[in-house]
Amino acid sequence: MGSSREGPRKKAVALRYDEARDAAPRVTAKGEGLLAERILALAREAGVPVREEPDLVEVLSRLEVNREIPAETYVVVAEILAWIYGVNEAARGARPAGSAEAAPETKGRTSGSRPDNALKSK
Repeated sequence: MGSSREGPRKKAVALRYDEARDAAPRVTAKGEGLLAERILALAREAGVPVREEPDLVEVLSRLEVNREIPAETYVVVAEILAWIYGVNEAARGARPAGSAEAAPETKGRTSGSRPDNALKSK
């Protein structure tokens, strides 16, 4: 039996956006509880930025995997993508010139099942 002190289950949604293929970002993974924790862990291991946006996660978690995000979320998701691109640029700037190791790229990632970015709620 669950305790009444338990908060809402953690949720996570991963998005990918490939300008060449997609009209809008797509949901590539979503989950609650342990699955959400796994999505977030994989994102962090891959160097993918994670941002907490509970209201947006609620909306996006209702979509089927591989579906484009709805138009009413474009502005919020665009702001998050701009933040992610800024994080990546800052990471690139922190590396020595000529460094063989590149910062993780978030836009249009196609290798494996890694998300371009992950969102979480509590």
